[in-house]
Amino acid sequence: MSSPLQERIQAFLAGGPWAVVGASTVRAKYGNKVLRCYQQSGKHPVYPIHRNEREIEGLPAYASLAATPTIARAISFITPPKVTEGAVEEALALGIRHFWMQPGAESRTALARLEAAGLEPIAGGACLLVVLGFRE
Repeated sequence: MSSPLQERIQAFLAGGPWAVVGASTVRAKYGNKVLRCYQQSGKHPVYPIHRNEREIEGLPAYASLAATPTIARAISFITPPKVTEGAVEEALALGIRHFWMQPGAESRTALARLEAAGLEPIAGGACLLVVLGFRE
């Protein structure tokens, strides 16, 4: 029997495209590790989102969720909570329905906003790197 959290994780990973809000060119940062985790796991397409970078880990980077070639189905957040809040608003406006706030990116305001929209984000400790078995 699966838990509600496991069901949300399965739904999140069921199909892309995925976006990594807070992707980083610095390999030691979690924004880079999460992007590489998607790549290692064969999860494509994945879009790195960073307002100042043009390429991250060999992929074109995009300044916003709206700038990607196709709208992401699911988003991982590796951002400060205030940045997460703005990105959640953009994602909701684009009709995105699957959200995973990595540890440290959680915002009570963003979580409340998603729950008010009838969505069940993944937050509160579950980490994509652990779930998918990231290897450095």
